[in-house]
Order: sequence, then structure tokens, then C-alpha cells
Amino acid sequence: MVHINWSDEVLKRKDALLKDTQSILRIKSVLDEENATKDAPLGKGVKEALMFMLELGEKDGFQTKNTGNLAGHIEFGQGDDCVGILCHVDVVPEGDGWTSDPYGAEIRDGRIFARGALDDKGPTVAAYYAMKIVKELKLPLTKRVRMIIGTDEESDWRCVDHYFEHEEMPTVGFAPDADFPIIFAEKGICDFDLVQTMRKETNIDQDVKLEIISFESGKRYNMVPDFAKAVMHVQKEKTDVIQRFKDFQQEHGLKGKCYVDNGSLIIELEGVSAHGMEPNLGKNAGLYLAQFICENKPDQQAAPYFEFASRYLFRDSRGKQLGLAYSDNLSGELTINVGKMTYQSERGGMFGLNLRYPVTTEIEKTKELLELLGSQKGFKIENLSDSKPHHVDENHELIQTLKKVYEEQTGETAELLAIGGGTYARSLTSGVAFGPLFPGREDIAHQKDEYMYIDDLLKATSIYAQAIYELAK
Repeated sequence: MVHINWSDEVLKRKDALLKDTQSILRIKSVLDEENATKDAPLGKGVKEALMFMLELGEKDGFQTKNTGNLAGHIEFGQGDDCVGILCHVDVVPEGDGWTSDPYGAEIRDGRIFARGALDDKGPTVAAYYAMKIVKELKLPLTKRVRMIIGTDEESDWRCVDHYFEHEEMPTVGFAPDADFPIIFAEKGICDFDLVQTMRKETNIDQDVKLEIISFESGKRYNMVPDFAKAVMHVQKEKTDVIQRFKDFQQEHGLKGKCYVDNGSLIIELEGVSAHGMEPNLGKNAGLYLAQFICENKPDQQAAPYFEFASRYLFRDSRGKQLGLAYSDNLSGELTINVGKMTYQSERGGMFGLNLRYPVTTEIEKTKELLELLGSQKGFKIENLSDSKPHHVDENHELIQTLKKVYEEQTGETAELLAIGGGTYARSLTSGVAFGPLFPGREDIAHQKDEYMYIDDLLKATSIYAQAIYELAK
């Protein structure tokens, strides 16, 4: 039997691991379709991060392959079966309010700070070094080990869709892109727009306080927006509206500002960003600003949009007011995040919704209920995408192996978890999410000052190395 001190092997490579982690974190790998090219279909930064990993693998003697500049893989070993490690190198936009450069990869207080430190570039490098350790120790394997690197995980998953059109499906695998111990169930994820269809003729009542010209908040379905802005004409009592806004801010513990520009009153509100899988961890700037507008007499044309936000979406992330609330014992409650909001006086409004539904949900029935309510309130569903729930039986060999590894290295029980987040594990027939966030650690993915503890990064590398060996031996 092979006895290896995995932690010692990681410590031997600590300096190189941290250097490579900092290098990839300094690449701004945010989706940039506006500046996309044939060679960089999702933008220059995303392509640069993909090439960084592939070139690292090539330098260290792995087999590498670039699949259409959308994905790629790094592989070693022999055998018909393949153990997959699914990672991604794209990140969500950095947002505002950082203490240090979001792409500076600064190390302080035992932590490395950068967008992507936790989700998912830090863990990607950890998993890579885990492969490197197993390879350099020349351990006997009967399966190939393949890291699959995606570049569009934070948006539309075009990377893995393209990859699996051209490459094989691993026999088993894991994604280092969530929580330890083991995530064996992931909710379904449905993104769609609720677009306004019925409009009232504008007829500004003398009693109306606010004539809404434009309103916008949020850029991603899967993020709680931390900023919202409204441009409006105030028919009378402008100072009264400004005072009401100050009172509203104080009541809800929010920051913002009011100012006049070219005769229009502009209101900006700051919220608290969070991952869309748990909207209650943030404060949705768009919904709060919509609530303020609704409470202060918007014009007839704008009123239905803001009333819908207030009645059906504000402070209700579980879909109760929409009639969609549901939960199961396997994966918990249905959640709704309002990731995008826009309103234009000449075109009407739109809500961009991120629905995360339990494994046993009858999703077609859920869609029918939403379509019915939407039609009654003057909205229709557009641009719908649906990623089905994912679940691996707890008795599966993959889960039993990962449980053994986790318990041996941590001394803790490997509880099975279900999440609302969607990881690349659901791309595999038999795949689970496995770390890197240890129990008790704050989940600051998608938030300002995202970080990962260096000790956790090293510990995760050690766990991944043993897991790769156990799954491929």
C-alpha cells in the first residue's frame, strides 16, 4: 500500500503554487463579448486565462488541448476510463468598493485577495497542483486524469456545451467550485426575462409625484445587484421627494444620493451584492429603489411595472407572492433572484430573473403558473434557459471515495450537502462539487474583497491530490 504525506508534498510546492495563483488572478477574465474575436470568442481576458492554464500544463509535461478557444483540457495517465476535474477561469465583474486592486492578488493577513480567488481560479490552481503531485510521484494509475477548463461558467456555459460536443464524457469527476465536504445535489437553474407587454397611455395626473424616464439595475441574472439608478421628472415638491428618499435610506440602512441634472432628478441607491443562489445574503438595490418609487406615486405608465416589483418581488426571494414557493428534503427551497431590472418610458420594463428550483420540482407546472400570472399583469416570459437539477446517489463509489479522503485528511464527518448554485459537476453524468470552501468559512464569492485563506488553498490541494489518486489508482 502506498503511504504518502499529501500535506508535505503540497508544502514542497507552496511557493510555486502561490506564484501561479497570483499570476492567473491578475488576468481580468471577465466575459467581454463586445470585443470578442474569432480567436477570443468570449473576450481577450478569458482567452488569456485559458491559455495560461494550458501553457502551464504543457510546460509541466501534461497533454493539453484547446477546444475552440472556449474550453480546453490538461491530462495525464493511461486507461480507457477518465477521472474529470471540471474548473473554470472566467469570473464575474469585480464591482465597486474593494480595499485593494481586484486583480492585484494581494496577500495580507494570511489571505489572497482578488476576484476569482475563491471562485474559481484559486481552486483551479489548487486542483492543477494536486494533479502535478500525483504525476510527479509517478503513482500507479489505471485511469486517465483530465482537468477540463471552462471559460463561460458565470454566464451561459457555452464552453462545456462546446467541449462535450467534441470530447468524451469522464466516467466520474468533481468540480472544485463550491463547499466541502461534498455537494451531491444541485438545484435546477432557470434564467428568463419577464418583459412588459401591456402599456397605458401616458397621461400625467397633477397628483403624480414622479414621472419615470428611465430605471436600471443589475447586469447578471446570478448576482444580487448592488446599484440602481432612476431618472425622473418631479411634477412638484422636489425637496419633499429628496427628503423622503433620505428617510427611506435611513429606514432600510442603505446609501445613495439624489441630484438634479438638466432638470431631471436622478436617484442612485447602493445595495449589497451577493450570489444569486441566496438572495437574502444581499440587499437588492433595484428592488429597494423600485419600492421607493412605488411608494411615491409614479406616473400611470410606469406604475404597473413598479407595482409588480413591490407586490411580487420585493423582500420575497422564495416566490411566495408569485405562487411558486416549493421545497423538498433533498435540496431545500426554491429561490428567485431579480438580477436585472430596466424600465424606459418609451418602451416599458423588464425583470431578469434567476430561478433555482429543488430537485423534485415539476418545473413545467412552475412555468405555467408564472406565465398565467404574467399574462394577467401584462408581462410575458422571454429568453428562457433551463439547466436541470443534478443529483448523485449517496451510495455511489465516487461519493464514498471522496468521503473517505475528506474524513482522513480533516478528521471531520463528510456530510452530504445540497446547494442552489450550479457547478460544472452537473455537466457530468456522475459528478459532484467538492470544495474548496471549508465549513465555517465565509462565502464571499461574487462579493467585493473576495479572498481565500492560503492555509485553505494548501489544504484543498492536499485533499484534491489524494482524491485524484484514489479515484484513478
